[in-house]
Amino acid sequence: MSHDFDLFIQTAHALADVAGTVIRPYFRSTIGAADKNDASPVTIADRMAERVMRAQLAELHPDHAVLGEEYGLQEGTSRYQWTLDPIDGTRAFITGRPTFGTLISLSHDGTPILGIIDQPVTGERWLGVTGRPTVFRNGLLHRTDFQPVVTRKQPSLSEADLSCTSLEMLEDAPRPTWKALKQQAKRMSWGGDCYAYGLLASGHIDIVAECAMKPWDWAALLPVVEGAGGRVTNWNGESLTADGDGTVLAVGNPALLDAAVTCLRG
Repeated sequence: MSHDFDLFIQTAHALADVAGTVIRPYFRSTIGAADKNDASPVTIADRMAERVMRAQLAELHPDHAVLGEEYGLQEGTSRYQWTLDPIDGTRAFITGRPTFGTLISLSHDGTPILGIIDQPVTGERWLGVTGRPTVFRNGLLHRTDFQPVVTRKQPSLSEADLSCTSLEMLEDAPRPTWKALKQQAKRMSWGGDCYAYGLLASGHIDIVAECAMKPWDWAALLPVVEGAGGRVTNWNGESLTADGDGTVLAVGNPALLDAAVTCLRG
């Protein structure tokens, strides 16, 4: 089946733009955060941004399903589904750190075919589309044009930069094998949420290993990382699925995947 990628890309950019318009005024403001059932924080910015994206999708693609972190699944009548995380990295957002992002993905029959990682404060945006190279807009340099990016082809784990959002996240891992990967890597850095995957796509990080990830956390990452030349799997080296174990492994150099999986399998 052929996809109208130009239309879908236009929609995805529009969603990111409108979400950013909602989010930016709340950044480094005095808004509070509530705790959800899983103890993760949520703010008015998360909820409002998802609402405006859903409203746009209802107008532009009323037959498409929509899954969002804040408001769940709205069924559609087509084979397409948008997956939204208005603020991935709410802890970073509420503490004034610009390492959070808005995640927007479009899937067809459950397979992500388009993904955006957007940093609404810095203006950085990564766009990945199946069959096309990932492109990046560097808002930090006040550029509005998109340029292709490629992952760094680090040849060995011993020279690789490994990243994870938090040690707390890894406490929920199905097995403690991430320590073996950490020992093999050259260095470990913490923090970043979805922003780290954008940095991986741009060649600044070599490996990201995380867990407790939901579909809205990883669906947009797949097209971005893989369109830049990397790979995204679970810790067993298998394709990510909505009913999977929540582990995510991203490598800039696909040649690192087997070695990383060997560490993570234990």
